[in-house]
Amino acid sequence: MARPTPLSGFPEWLPSDRIVEQHILDTVRKTFELHGFAGIETRAVEPLDQLLRKGETSKEVYVLRRLQGEDDAEASVSAADKQGLGLHFDLTVPFARYVLENAGHLAFPFKRYQIQKVWRGERPQDGRFREFVQADIDVVGAGDLPYHFEVEVPLVMAEALAALRGIGVPEVRILVNNRKVAEGFYRGLGIEDVDGVLRIIDKLDKIGGTKVVAALVDEIGATPAQAQACLELAQVSGDDSTVIDRVRELVDAHAITSDLLEQGLVELGALMTAAAVRAPGVVRADLKIARGLDYYTGSVYETVLVGHEDLGSICSGGRYDTLASDGAATYPGVGLSIGISRLVSRLLSARLVRATRSVPSAVVVAVMSEEVRTASDAVAGALRARGIPAEVSPSAAKLGKQIKYADRRGIPFVWFPESTAADGTPVAHQVKDIRSGEQVEADPSVWMPPNSDLWPGVVATS
Repeated sequence: MARPTPLSGFPEWLPSDRIVEQHILDTVRKTFELHGFAGIETRAVEPLDQLLRKGETSKEVYVLRRLQGEDDAEASVSAADKQGLGLHFDLTVPFARYVLENAGHLAFPFKRYQIQKVWRGERPQDGRFREFVQADIDVVGAGDLPYHFEVEVPLVMAEALAALRGIGVPEVRILVNNRKVAEGFYRGLGIEDVDGVLRIIDKLDKIGGTKVVAALVDEIGATPAQAQACLELAQVSGDDSTVIDRVRELVDAHAITSDLLEQGLVELGALMTAAAVRAPGVVRADLKIARGLDYYTGSVYETVLVGHEDLGSICSGGRYDTLASDGAATYPGVGLSIGISRLVSRLLSARLVRATRSVPSAVVVAVMSEEVRTASDAVAGALRARGIPAEVSPSAAKLGKQIKYADRRGIPFVWFPESTAADGTPVAHQVKDIRSGEQVEADPSVWMPPNSDLWPGVVATS
C-alpha cells in the first residue's frame, strides 16, 4: 500500500499533542461545571433545510449521503435521506433544535456546555480547519432571559481561559460590544440598514477606516457625515465603564435620541463594571466588534490571544433573542464558543506548551526473563489497582535496553520485580528513577510516585 497523502484541514495530533488538547478540554469543562453548566452532546448531522435556514451557504456545509446500488429498493431510502442531511458547521443550530425537542424536560434558564467536532468546507489555513473541536457554553431562557447572564457568560469564559495561563497559554482579551448601542446610534443618525452597517463595520480591522466610510456611502447609501459618525463610534474602546461616557459624548455631538441606545449603554456599563471586579484587565469594550451575523440582538463578544492577534478570534458569541421558537414559545439565549483546535494549533506551532511525556504510563515493569513474565504482570496489576498507570516491558531484553525503552517514551520509573541472585540470595523489589539514577527498594502495595509524575502534564516550554 502506498503511503497515504494527508487530507488538508483535518488535524490529527501526535500522542503528546493530544495530551495538550485533552488538558485544555478538561480544564474548560471543569470550569464550566463549577458554574453549573450541564454537559450535552448532539448528533453530528442535521437536515439541510435547518443548517441553511439563515443562509449559511458560506459555511460550505458538508452534505451526507449514502452510496446506493441501482438495485436498492426506493422504499429503503428514509425520509431524512430524501430531504438531505449535512454535518453541522457549529453547535448552535443543533442546540436550538435540541432545546425545541426537549423543552418539556429542561429546567429554564438552562445552562449547557457542549464539546464536539464540527465541519466546515473552508479553505484550510493557519488556525482554520475543515474538521475541528469547539467548546460552547450557552444560557437559554423560556420567554425571557435576564441581562445578567450576558455578564456571567463572558466572565465564565474568562475564568476558563485564565485557568490555562499556568501551562503557558498567553493572556486573552475578551472584546465586548452591545448591538443595541450600535443599532440605536445608527437609527438615531437616520440609517435604516443596520445589518448592512454592521457587516461593513465588522471589516474595519481588515480594510481600515477610509474604506469603511467609502463602503458605507457606496453600499448603504449613508451620507459622508453619517458614515464618519459610524466610524467614530466604532473607534471607541476602553477597559472600564468610562467608555460609556465617551459614547454619550458622541451621542450628544450628533443630537441622537434613542431609548434602545440608552438601554444598550446601561447594559454595556453593567458588564464593564462587573468585569473590572471579577476579571480586571481581561474584558475590553470595543465598539467596532459587530459580529456580522444578524441574529445577535444584545451583547457580542470576540476573544484574542495577546501577542497572537494575527490568529483572529479564538472565542466568540453573543446574545440572541430567538435562539429557537416553535410558534408558541420563544427561547432567547446568550453563548460563547471556543475554537479548541485553533487554540491548540497555535500553542503547538508556536511551541508555547508541551506535554511532560507522550504516554500515560508512569512505570515500566521490567521482565527479568520470559519464564517469569507473570511476576512482572502481577506487579503492574498491583500498581494499576492503586491508580498508578503502568505497563510491562515488551521483551526480556537486557535491563539497559528496557531502561532505554522507558526513556524513549518519557516514562520516569522502571520497576525491577523481586528475584533471586545467582547465589540464591533473595533480591527485593526495586524501582529506579531513570532521570536521577536513584534506585531504591519498594513495595508495589504501598509505593507511589510523586504527584507530578503520576500522570502526564502540560507545561510551558519557556
